[in-house]
Amino acid sequence: MTRFIIRRLGGLIFVLFGVSILTFFLAQVVPVDPAASALGSNAREEQIEAYRRKMGLDQPAVVQYANYISRLVRGDFGVSIRTRRPVIDDLRDFLPATIELTLAAMLVTVTLGLPLGILAALRRNTWLDGAARLLALAGGAMPIFYIGLVLLGIFYRQLQWLPGPGRLDSTLQPPAHISGLYVLDSLLTGNWNALRNAAAHLVLPAVTLGAYSTAVLLRMTRASMLEMLGQDYVRTARAKGLAESAVIGLHVFKNALPPILTIVGILFGSLLSGAVLTETIFNWPGIGRYATTSVTTLDYPAVMGVTLVAAVIYPIMNTLVDIGYSVIDPRVRAE
Repeated sequence: MTRFIIRRLGGLIFVLFGVSILTFFLAQVVPVDPAASALGSNAREEQIEAYRRKMGLDQPAVVQYANYISRLVRGDFGVSIRTRRPVIDDLRDFLPATIELTLAAMLVTVTLGLPLGILAALRRNTWLDGAARLLALAGGAMPIFYIGLVLLGIFYRQLQWLPGPGRLDSTLQPPAHISGLYVLDSLLTGNWNALRNAAAHLVLPAVTLGAYSTAVLLRMTRASMLEMLGQDYVRTARAKGLAESAVIGLHVFKNALPPILTIVGILFGSLLSGAVLTETIFNWPGIGRYATTSVTTLDYPAVMGVTLVAAVIYPIMNTLVDIGYSVIDPRVRAE
């Protein structure tokens, strides 16, 4: 098991190295002059040239990449043109909000998508199966911005059951900073008012962000369960008189789990790196909104930092899925 994990982590290092190369050289072809963006439209040409020399932007691309990797190893993502702060500090401030929103959205996804997919497969061609498939179709077809606006209109504006945009009410102070996740920090510090308020603020954006992933997980779970239910060993287990709960738990769900685990890992990565619309609609101060503002202001270092963070999420999630496979199916470790 340890050797398997070491092999996967070693492969992850090479993947991240490749991601850094791709991210850097894609940024080179973007028609934006980083020096001109950093100094503003009123800068003179000699000032721009001096800045290029200072930042090494006049050197060959290979030398620039070597310098870029050297800075990344030291945790130096550059300085944001817009905020005038190190990009790594901005990411530390904005990333926890996105992580908290993504975890809440995944909780919605797994809580709804997994059991509904299992029930739809076990009650195939019944009204329950039809309702689950209709829910999956609706969740996959409706745009995120539409779902968010509808939920805000109903539950915030009309019914006033849930709070509106933001992470906390303006009358409350954020909990003491430990992890940057308001719900967790409120729980750890015993700030129950902030805990209730932060959890309530999470509901609408989490449901909005998790709607599409819930639909995907529901369909995948249903298809995987149906495939396993048709296997010969399941019919044999039933013929031997094994209890139906044991058949479903030990023979069907366990063998249907690998593709479900795969899609959960992919969905988590996509949610974490693709929460731009949800964060914009709900005024959520995460890296999605930070990225949008950085692009519109041509903040080159900030865009590079967010792009790199988003790009490394998928290989990390794939590695974690591979490790999860090895726990579920020991045969994977021998591959």
